[in-house]
Amino acid sequence: MFPGGMGNMMKQIQKMQKQILEAQERIAGMEVEATAGGGVVKVVVSGRKELKSVTLAPEVVDPDDIETLQDLIVAAVNEGMHKAEEMAAREMEKITGGMPRIPGLF
Repeated sequence: MFPGGMGNMMKQIQKMQKQILEAQERIAGMEVEATAGGGVVKVVVSGRKELKSVTLAPEVVDPDDIETLQDLIVAAVNEGMHKAEEMAAREMEKITGGMPRIPGLF
């Protein structure tokens, strides 16, 4: 049924698990940058999906327009989170080769 038998399959699974853990560590150390409002709001998000920084261009800070500023920050953070998800998926794809995702494994 399995080339090389069940023992070989288990070795392959263990190897993949190790690679996945290594990839998760690499991903955690990576960062993505996203912007909103034509670059006036910039965020950096880690591979762990943590917001690392927010940078606001001086011309965007207007006390009379705080709602727009808040919306831009939310948009930039959401874009950063989306990019971090894509980055993680690409890294896992390198290991799994397109295998369907197995909950609890990867």
